[in-house]
Amino acid sequence: MVRVAAVQYEVGTDPEANLATGLRMIDAAAEQGAELIVLPEFCNHLSWYESREQARTLACRHGDPFLTAIAARAARHRAHVKIGVTLARPDGRTTGASLLYGPGGELLGEADKQVLMGAENDHLDPGDTAGPVLETAAGRLGMYACMEGVICEVTRGLALRGAQVLLNSLNSFAVDEAALHIPVRAAENKVWVVAANKVGPLIPADRLAEVGAGLGVPPEWLHGAGESQIVAPDGSVVARGPRTGEAVVVAEIDPPAADAERARHFATRGPDRYGPIAGPPRDRTAPAGAPSLPAAVVRGDAALVRRAAAEGALLIVLPEGSPVTPEEAAEAVGGTGAHVVTGTGVLVGHDGPVTPAPDVYELPWGRLAIITGAAARHPEEFRLAALADADVVAVPFTPREPWELRLGLLERSAENRLNIVAAGQDGPDGLAGAILALPADFTLWTAWQGPFTGQISHPVVTHVKNADLLVHGTLSPAQSVNRLVSRNTDLVAGRPWRLAGALLEGHQ
Repeated sequence: MVRVAAVQYEVGTDPEANLATGLRMIDAAAEQGAELIVLPEFCNHLSWYESREQARTLACRHGDPFLTAIAARAARHRAHVKIGVTLARPDGRTTGASLLYGPGGELLGEADKQVLMGAENDHLDPGDTAGPVLETAAGRLGMYACMEGVICEVTRGLALRGAQVLLNSLNSFAVDEAALHIPVRAAENKVWVVAANKVGPLIPADRLAEVGAGLGVPPEWLHGAGESQIVAPDGSVVARGPRTGEAVVVAEIDPPAADAERARHFATRGPDRYGPIAGPPRDRTAPAGAPSLPAAVVRGDAALVRRAAAEGALLIVLPEGSPVTPEEAAEAVGGTGAHVVTGTGVLVGHDGPVTPAPDVYELPWGRLAIITGAAARHPEEFRLAALADADVVAVPFTPREPWELRLGLLERSAENRLNIVAAGQDGPDGLAGAILALPADFTLWTAWQGPFTGQISHPVVTHVKNADLLVHGTLSPAQSVNRLVSRNTDLVAGRPWRLAGALLEGHQ
């Protein structure tokens, strides 16, 4: 067992003050017996600069007083310490770097942030190599930072290369980090996650009102969202910090505990199909789909399919193992414009089965992809759908673990901007499926229709419970066009495709 800590605190524009706070928080974690301590992202200075030149001037350099002091404190406590800073590289790049110092104060490894968020693109350079998996006394460790956890490739690659524990340093105001993006990376990869976020203003305090007005966001939302946490390989949060205020979040973890389960989980992947994920990005070329799409999950017989169509559903999804045949489904939707996705993934219209499509089906309301069975557990499958410009994904499957419907499918919708209709037989945690619609309010760079809630990448969820036989919902195919989670940050085209090679290989 290893005692780990995620510490959260406020960072300002004074590097010396930031160092003092960081050292104090390391001390506080060590006092609670932590052998592995994770600090937030951009610990040296607020991620707010007037120019690229200023960002480089204020960045850390290996061997400087800031990093030397962090290394010495790791040695004092005989602990592993992971910190996120801006780092001036000798080749002229300035990166957002994750650094891990060992119990002797030595630098064990470093990883440059591969996916930059918004204005970070103005001041920093993305990483050009994949971060290492480090064999340590605390387990096999992988490092990532903030936006790298809002999409799947970085954490997936680390887990496939053998990581048991992922260390995440954040600089985030988004409340859906703690609710969704952090815990799902543990569950989908069968690893532990130790995540440290900030609290307090994320931009200079004297600019809060001005920037908030410009973005249309109340200034209080431009603060770090806290809720630093430690997550088990099943997605359960074993320890969590408060929404505001300094905190040391501590838990005992067993790094090898999920090794066998991880191997079984990855055995159902299909890496031979994932080549497009590591291919050059392109902007979406397909036109927008319909503004709205009535959809339904039917967990019953053909009569219930007929009822769903009569009540206006244009897309009806049946669970894996449904007894309704394609012929029965076609008869049930006769005289309507509805399509049915059977439990085996066959698309049926009123004329019968539709000729299979290699990637997506072109339907009157937009573009449909179908993912069936165990494939629905893997983020790569939904990434392929997004790369094919799908608007909606139908998922006949069998939920086996609570995280699949509490976290997994929600994340597939969020990280790809996909509407999803998932139908299963009775599942764990009382859930059998979900209808996930994309909200119109998305990213800080478009005008919000409603009040800002702190969520920037989260679907509208209609749960399908085990007792439900018919559930209706309304999807938003047109919203799949907008993939910009922030300025210059596209959830799909901005993936680190050059560094995604591990996704095309088997588990180490």
